[in-house]
Amino acid sequence: MKNHKFTICAAMSALSLSFLLVGCDRQVSSEQSSTVSNDGTVKTKDTTVTKSADGTTTKTDETKKTTPPPTP
Repeated sequence: MKNHKFTICAAMSALSLSFLLVGCDRQVSSEQSSTVSNDGTVKTKDTTVTKSADGTTTKTDETKKTTPPPTP
C-alpha cells in the first residue's frame, strides 16, 4: 500500500514540475485601431505580439466589424 501512495505522489510531483518549467507568454506589444464608416459601421483591429519562454514571438491580428442596428 505504501508503494502505491509513493507512486501516485511521484507522478503528481512530476506533472506539477513540468507545468512550472514551461512558463508563460509575455506580451511584448499591443495595438488597437478603429475606423468608422459613413453608415455607422465600426471596424476594430487588434494586434498583439507575445514572446514565449523559449524565445519565439507570435503576432496575432484580430479584426471585428460592428454594424449599427437598423432604424425603423
